[in-house]
Amino acid sequence: MIEVVPTIEPFPWLKKQLLIRNGLPTVAATLLFSDLPQAALPKQSGIKIYRYKTKAEEGTRETLVFNPISIEGCIYKQIYDAVERTKEIIENEKVLRETGLENLTYPNKALHEIVTNAVLHRDYSIASDIHIRIFDNRVEILSPGSLPGHVTEANILNEQFARNGNLVRLVNKFPNPPNKDVGEGLNTAFNETTDLRLKKPTIKELENAVLATISHEPLASPEKIVMEYLESHDEIHNSKGRELTGVKTSDNMKTIFYRMQEKGLILMNPDPTKKGRNSTWIKKK
Repeated sequence: MIEVVPTIEPFPWLKKQLLIRNGLPTVAATLLFSDLPQAALPKQSGIKIYRYKTKAEEGTRETLVFNPISIEGCIYKQIYDAVERTKEIIENEKVLRETGLENLTYPNKALHEIVTNAVLHRDYSIASDIHIRIFDNRVEILSPGSLPGHVTEANILNEQFARNGNLVRLVNKFPNPPNKDVGEGLNTAFNETTDLRLKKPTIKELENAVLATISHEPLASPEKIVMEYLESHDEIHNSKGRELTGVKTSDNMKTIFYRMQEKGLILMNPDPTKKGRNSTWIKKK
């Protein structure tokens, strides 16, 4: 008599999540749960970090400070390791400001959100790693693939489209998930740089990649920003001043305007229609 041994379906949870097909793990399963996805997906699932000692548009072999650092492992580990390693490199640097040598201001949330976005939304069909390039005045994160779906440079802060929906959904179930899965990541990055009075990040779509840039350089002083605006505009009002300078409250912006008035730089618009709540300021002749 032949004994029939019942079979047990391996990895039932993965199959239920559509992460097993034809008995094999999908790319998403490999990226999420393999200790070393790079063994199965070489040159298309890692992160490279470079440090260039230059402010030039492109880094060269001559300006490369050390050999590129490879960040491997599952995507959850990659995100945290890449951010931590980049942070260490940046915080060991000093820059020359008008007041002398200063430590670089490190926008922690901005870097975390942009790296997370690059890992979760890159095109994994392209045989290229994510590249984090650290320059003297900026950090560049180059993510393979175009912007997903209907997302453009112009609407990226307002629109949502997940190229890799399973990655976004499932990595959010990990302890201390790198993403909040509410579509606010890049807005958080932009808001933090504003709070630190740094220039806002830029997102640029290249031919086959997306380039995000975080500047180390601080914004000019609110006074300088106001004066530069008045070089090409007749007047400035409180809300426009806050928009340009990153100053949070109407009262703080008003204090800056009055301080500039005391210095003889600007004066309140004498036009009677501009008085009161809608008062504007003009450059002193």
